[in-house]
Amino acid sequence: MLKLFKKRCQEFLQDRLYDSYLYRFAYGLDASCYRYIPKLVLKPKNEEEVQKIIILSDKLNIPLTFKGSGTSLCGQALSDSVLVLCVDNFKEIKANEHSIWCECGVIGSDANEALKPFGKKIGPDPATINNASIGGIFSNNSSGMCCGVKQNSYQTIKSVRIILNDGFILDTSKEESLKEFQSSHKNLANGLLALREELMQDPFLLKEIKRKFAIKNTTGYGLNSLCDFSDLRDILNHIFIGTEGTLGFVSRVEYETCEDYAFKATGLLFYENLNLASKAVKILSYYEDKVFAAELMDWACLDLTKGLCDMPSSLKSPNCALLIELQSDNEQELLNNIVFIKNALKDAPCLFEPDFSLDSTIQAKWWKIRKGLLPISASKRPKGSVVITEDVCFEMDYFTKGIENISTLFTKHGFEGIIFGHALSGNVHFIITPLLDDKRQRLSFEKFMQDLVDLVISLKGSIKAEHGTGRMMAAFVEQEWGEKAYKFHRKIKALFDPKGLINPGVIINDDKEIHSKNFKPSHQIEDYLEACMECGFCEKYCPSKNLTLTPRQRIAVHREIKRLKALKQKSEGEEFELSELQKGYEYGVVKTCASCSMCASFCPLEIDSAKIATAYNNQNAKGFFIANYLAKNLDKSVKMAKFGLNLAQFGQKTLGKQTLKKLSLGLNQKFHTPIVPIFMPNANHHALNSSPKSEKSVIYLSSCLNRAFAPSSLAKDKRALQEVFESLRKKADISVLYPENITRFCCGKAFKNYTLKTPELNPLNSFKDELLTLSENGKIPLVCDHSACSAELVSKLDKRLKIYDMSEFIEKEMLHKLNIKPLEEDLGLYVVCSAKKCGFDESLRKLARICTKGKVYEHSQTHCCGFAGDKGFIKPELNANALKDLKNYFANLKITRFYSSSSTCEIGLSDTTRHSWQHLIYLLDELSD
Repeated sequence: MLKLFKKRCQEFLQDRLYDSYLYRFAYGLDASCYRYIPKLVLKPKNEEEVQKIIILSDKLNIPLTFKGSGTSLCGQALSDSVLVLCVDNFKEIKANEHSIWCECGVIGSDANEALKPFGKKIGPDPATINNASIGGIFSNNSSGMCCGVKQNSYQTIKSVRIILNDGFILDTSKEESLKEFQSSHKNLANGLLALREELMQDPFLLKEIKRKFAIKNTTGYGLNSLCDFSDLRDILNHIFIGTEGTLGFVSRVEYETCEDYAFKATGLLFYENLNLASKAVKILSYYEDKVFAAELMDWACLDLTKGLCDMPSSLKSPNCALLIELQSDNEQELLNNIVFIKNALKDAPCLFEPDFSLDSTIQAKWWKIRKGLLPISASKRPKGSVVITEDVCFEMDYFTKGIENISTLFTKHGFEGIIFGHALSGNVHFIITPLLDDKRQRLSFEKFMQDLVDLVISLKGSIKAEHGTGRMMAAFVEQEWGEKAYKFHRKIKALFDPKGLINPGVIINDDKEIHSKNFKPSHQIEDYLEACMECGFCEKYCPSKNLTLTPRQRIAVHREIKRLKALKQKSEGEEFELSELQKGYEYGVVKTCASCSMCASFCPLEIDSAKIATAYNNQNAKGFFIANYLAKNLDKSVKMAKFGLNLAQFGQKTLGKQTLKKLSLGLNQKFHTPIVPIFMPNANHHALNSSPKSEKSVIYLSSCLNRAFAPSSLAKDKRALQEVFESLRKKADISVLYPENITRFCCGKAFKNYTLKTPELNPLNSFKDELLTLSENGKIPLVCDHSACSAELVSKLDKRLKIYDMSEFIEKEMLHKLNIKPLEEDLGLYVVCSAKKCGFDESLRKLARICTKGKVYEHSQTHCCGFAGDKGFIKPELNANALKDLKNYFANLKITRFYSSSSTCEIGLSDTTRHSWQHLIYLLDELSD
């Protein structure tokens, strides 16, 4: 039946159906400790396609699992049948002051970004909010640092749009949809109301449900929705929360908004031990109008992160910390609240004077550490171990006892772990890293889990607080709730999914050992990748996301190949898997990696998956002789590039720009030859001559690319970039000095696929001494005109040299000498990835703001354009994929001027948006005198 299902799905999904082992393996990953590999992966683009998939599933009895960002931790988004990926599309947002309407693929932080102009935010604030999708946040009832049980999805939901098991679309925001549902689904509607009536007849169970949901609880289904509401609309709005995709497809969610206070203070408080910290938490819990978060971190957490934050050197075991946040809409009130809280905490004295900061940079640093505790802890795990992260919840009266007993369980079962959590909610998280290939440790883990469940239940807590039940706790749902209440869970599942085809095995599972099955196998890989635990923090801004693989997927595929290769005896299935992974490795892992290393910027451990591609390219590099010749003869290489540009220009004039691009794309697909973009640069013929040395001078290191490139014939200003800078330097009365051998200069970035093996091939080596001499040992600054090359020079040249990116140099050394007459119109700006990584970005933004009285528009969700040097010519699909959202963003704005700071990136930006992008220096020269 799966073959027929696949055939029918292929008719409307076409290339958005994946059946190769590499993509099934990679797209099947999540952040949990489990591995299930789907037989098919589907990427629907709209509700109509999801309806078709669900109807086919029901007709052919094919189980489905819906997956968002894959940041969940309990295995609820995994499948060994058909996996439906929903985060690549479903991105629409409609926001106002009172509510926000989000499709399921919207990332949580993007929802908050849309609410910023109103001073609002969504209620849920999980640590994964920068990566988790709204569909996942809603379906897991994720809460987080500040929201507790007062601003979670349950408290802030306004309406929901669900596709049911028969394809019916239920929209609770529309009266006609509810009426149609009640008419066409009488058994389901009446069944829900009958369940409520049955529940209301049991006062003891009713009381128990209310008690259990007074604290965080995501174990099983939300029985409280049947207790708290009598109206069918309200029941339907709330019953889908926390169901982990087991009752239907969550297409859209509408939340009521919450206040996002303008003024925040973050405090890092250290305590002698957990008892004193718990006492402080108890005090803070009385002032919830002032204290919005209190995050507990035990000694193991502090010891783990001490290299990432300036902590007192005198800290020792069993010291611990509280990270607390105060918020207000009034700055003076916030300052008063800090004083108030300090006084209130005198009964629970800190080790040091409580440290509060209003500095957003320091706050972000502290919170980044707290939010990164999971991957940071995972990075320190023993080789071959599995990361197990759990969260439970206790009533405040049992909070301290619960933590102490969890620590006792660690010792009893031979595990070392860290304990942290949302203390104001009584929510405790912990991480252990057992070696589950070891039979003794596996048995210890199974006993530990049972003891943990027994402990939490004995203290009237929740065995799942916010991570969802998943597969990790499915075996224990009945034990927590009891036989009578568990029957209601089963009845809810049966009402919505009578065949059990929607995310089977999650929440409801008869296998009492499911939590200890299908763990991810582990295998040691390169040190610079080994720490990855597949959390997914790296994925959001990866330029190849949705085209091929993301950083965590690349690392996982790389690790799996290494593991399979290391097996002394392979089964037929393992031989097939290895062959399939290797077959797609070069394109999926290497060729479509932009090597921008932005993944390292978003990874809490700064893991750079681009190193996979660099290492592979160096190991498999061909043409060393040619590369060596080009490196040693850069002047001739640039001349050859100019000759190629002249040929392209002739072809464009002869055939037309559109025709030549189309022809070159066809050849590229067949023979991997370079494409000819519509905005192809012209050859640069500007002569580089130094001006007389004066009191204020700068050494101009014009990149080899910009020595070859002149603006496209479609550009507004067709002068060479060097000519524009020379014009500006005259206005600022600064001398420009070119190195004597500037025609042979290169930062070496173009040769990175060779220089790991052959460092001497780097052409930059021959300039190091000359630049020190020319700069008078760093006295005279150096400026580069291509941000990617500037970043390379900063990382490779002598630290005595003062190296500027061009935008940075103009902002810091020239701007005060220029008289800028700003425009009255809006501008489009793109800050390239290298500028962000090296800190040039703010200079570029400042210059753009100075150039206009209008607005400067920047697509904040595009962090790398994917042009990546020559990849924009060789792998144009990467550039197109990376810029598709930026293209749509600027298409809706009436802007005619667009600027950046990297000529290669500007080619891709221009071709994608059909607007000419140029270095911002062109505008500065136009507006200055």
